[in-house]
Amino acid sequence: MELDKLSRAELLKLRAEVENAIDTLDSRRKAEARAAAEATAKQHGYSLDELLGNEKKSRKAGQKNPPKYRNPADPVQTWTGRGRQPAWIKEALAAGKPLEDFEI
Repeated sequence: MELDKLSRAELLKLRAEVENAIDTLDSRRKAEARAAAEATAKQHGYSLDELLGNEKKSRKAGQKNPPKYRNPADPVQTWTGRGRQPAWIKEALAAGKPLEDFEI
């Protein structure tokens, strides 16, 4: 290909096609490398996510303490036992119920 015989528009089009071809090649090679890594991890009894530490955490991000108490009237309401007592705990304690009744 004789580049010096091409017009500016033809050169710009060629450059765009070359950049697209490079991007496509990079994407294809990354996919091949990932597939090879997954196959190797599988041979050893692991998933690639396990080896890379991409496992999802069992607790929500930012939640440091699991709940220790649950409201029997509304199981969605929980309390870790730290910080201010929720209203449902205060009301139950005022009614004479022991805190142990709400343990999970």
